[in-house]
Amino acid sequence: MIPSFPSDGFSMHPQLTRALLDLSLAFRNVIRHRQRAAFALIIIGGGVIALLLASGFIQWVLDIQRESTIRSQLGHIEVVRPDYFGKGISNPFAYLLPQNHPAEEVIRGHKEVDALAPRLNFVGLLAFGDATLSFVGDGVDPAAEKEFADYVFVEDGERLDDADPTGVIVGQGLATNLGVKTGDRIVLMVSTAKGGLGATDAHIRGIFFTAEKMYDDSAIQMPITLARKLVKVKGATSWLVVLHDTEDTDTVLGSLRAKLDPKTFELVPWYDLADFYKKTVQLFSRQVMVVKFLIGMIIVLSISNTLSMAVVERTGEIGTAMALGVRRHSILRLFLMEGLVLGALGGSVGALIGWLLSVVISAVGIPMPPPPGMTTGFTGQITVNFAMVVEAVLLAVVTTLLASAFPAWKASRMVIVDALRHQR
Repeated sequence: MIPSFPSDGFSMHPQLTRALLDLSLAFRNVIRHRQRAAFALIIIGGGVIALLLASGFIQWVLDIQRESTIRSQLGHIEVVRPDYFGKGISNPFAYLLPQNHPAEEVIRGHKEVDALAPRLNFVGLLAFGDATLSFVGDGVDPAAEKEFADYVFVEDGERLDDADPTGVIVGQGLATNLGVKTGDRIVLMVSTAKGGLGATDAHIRGIFFTAEKMYDDSAIQMPITLARKLVKVKGATSWLVVLHDTEDTDTVLGSLRAKLDPKTFELVPWYDLADFYKKTVQLFSRQVMVVKFLIGMIIVLSISNTLSMAVVERTGEIGTAMALGVRRHSILRLFLMEGLVLGALGGSVGALIGWLLSVVISAVGIPMPPPPGMTTGFTGQITVNFAMVVEAVLLAVVTTLLASAFPAWKASRMVIVDALRHQR
């Protein structure tokens, strides 16, 4: 017969030996009731799988939104004049960065930097036929903007080209509202840096869209040479620094701040500017917490019920063990160990299955409709990393330990005589 409880004869052995023996006995007690153990493992494993798939999809969405925000508008690090974001937004031409400054080569020379993309931001009016709309203009370097090509999608026409100095690309929403298409000629009118009126003819090379519909509804991108000619300035309002890896942002930020004069240049990381992304992270984090709470409650209630049934069925065994001298704290510890074994097994199996499912689902893809703020659907994936797996397994272990606490306490507080009479 398989023993169900530890003997106090091992009380003189080291604590490690006792713990290993308790785990061994707990495992044997779990597997001898196969149907009950299978039910418990399905509940725990199913909860872990659901958590990994849900949090993995949310993580993928956040990763894509982060990279889209960085590589379509902000860059990893934005270099501007000091106080530009405080005072320069209303008067950007008073805070221009110099053209062909040695600091550009310092930044480009950093081993983690992929590109330095100057930008000149301004506002103006776009006229086509009898229609006129306001726009937000970005003068960009067509060669450097290739680093942003994966997240600035040209749905019709071509991207900017240095060989076409009067060709511009127009945001999808702005093009729709104005009724223009690729190849149309337009007139751009702006207020120059000295307060005069600047105007130029241009033609549309392409229609683009990004992950932010609000930007697409008002944006025009053009070669920075055309933008400088239009507003009659030299230099740029900002330099966007693009890195090999987003995770290196803080390291590169510290390195560049040490090399550049803080009285001349202010370096701002992307996460200080991405307000919408930060709010999205907060919202999704709350949703994941709700999912964790619900899964935890399901596991606690299910496992608590399962172990309570086990205590009732083994009442005679518990009485016999205590009559033979097994102490109450040993009974308590054994049932807690059974909960630990169930949590570790269920969590590990669920994590493995969840990871495998994430790989398969990501390979197939999840067709998704356009989210709020976008006009184009996408194919979703699931990103499961090591930290998420560890967190899911810990959730399974902690919740099963909590679930086993009351049944274990109940078993340890039995009256020996009543327990021995239970099956008579």
